[in-house]
Amino acid sequence: MQRKPNTEYVLSLSYGKDSLACLGAIEELGWPLGRIIHAEVWATDDIPADLPPMVQFKARADEIIRERYGIEVEHLCATRNGEKLTYEKLFYHIPKRKQGGRFDDKSYAGFPYTKGAWCNDRLKTNLLDAVSREAISGWQRHGGGCGATSQLKRATLRFPLHSWSMVQETQRRVLSSGSRSSKGRGVPATSNAGFSRSSLAQGAGINIVQYLGIAVDEPERIKRHDKPGFKMPLVEIGWTEADCRKWCEERDLLSPIYTTATRGGCWFCHNQGIDQLRILRREYPDLWKLLLKWDRDSPVSFHADGHTVHDFDLRFQAEDLDLVPKDRKFRWKMLTGDTMVAVTKRNLLKLLEGSV
Repeated sequence: MQRKPNTEYVLSLSYGKDSLACLGAIEELGWPLGRIIHAEVWATDDIPADLPPMVQFKARADEIIRERYGIEVEHLCATRNGEKLTYEKLFYHIPKRKQGGRFDDKSYAGFPYTKGAWCNDRLKTNLLDAVSREAISGWQRHGGGCGATSQLKRATLRFPLHSWSMVQETQRRVLSSGSRSSKGRGVPATSNAGFSRSSLAQGAGINIVQYLGIAVDEPERIKRHDKPGFKMPLVEIGWTEADCRKWCEERDLLSPIYTTATRGGCWFCHNQGIDQLRILRREYPDLWKLLLKWDRDSPVSFHADGHTVHDFDLRFQAEDLDLVPKDRKFRWKMLTGDTMVAVTKRNLLKLLEGSV
């Protein structure tokens, strides 16, 4: 793909294996790349949506990308009226509701619904859509603040790279290549890539070509994103998800989500599975406590089946006492009678021990 005049080429980076492997595919294809952007989601003003291992991985990956490819990853965040937009702020927003509806007209938005979740649109996809719609060369590269055109300026906030040390400090304070395609061999792990960089005038109206990390063995995603303004380097070069993982492993760019967790994404996500919730409660009690607080204030149940975070907390307490199974044999009706008495007794003992 040849560079077109007045066009900027942007990689949308999620830090997943496919997204990161796009760097190798773009290099082998000889496609131009001018910028790498990442939509940063925040739980609160001080707490990122990522767990600490992922925060640390992002910082390390940014250094590797800067050293090997000469491009600074730009971390963007959704804003409203010039203020950083967070999950908590949207959670406690009071939306306009239909009279006579299910919820009181003064109740908080609360947890998102499983389908059409407001968090994904308002904190992430709207931000990336704004990037693809508007000229963004007017931004001051690698700096703080916004210098974008009007729509993008309303939608995003730039965090400078040094903010990652701030994020990690905040976390500490708050939380006390295999079957490679025949088209190429991949970028050597120790090489510095020579991407064709853009040199567009600041403030000029430009077109955006956005690269997406979709592998060749993801036909449904390919079909969904096959539209003007988007390019899929992995599809063009023929790399599968397995190829992408191998590429990342060889370059120390494999995210911890593939080894230490059951899924990626936000730690407060209502779609996460039971295993990930166990990890959150066991390893990050302060975050679990915050999730319980939100649960008390939400008019919408955490899970679509009606179960709350407090329900899961009770289940995990019963598991700690070996009163219920941890596998698929578990049934919610088991949390009755003697099980509830035992959990309550343990909690009372903890309170008494804490008061001594």
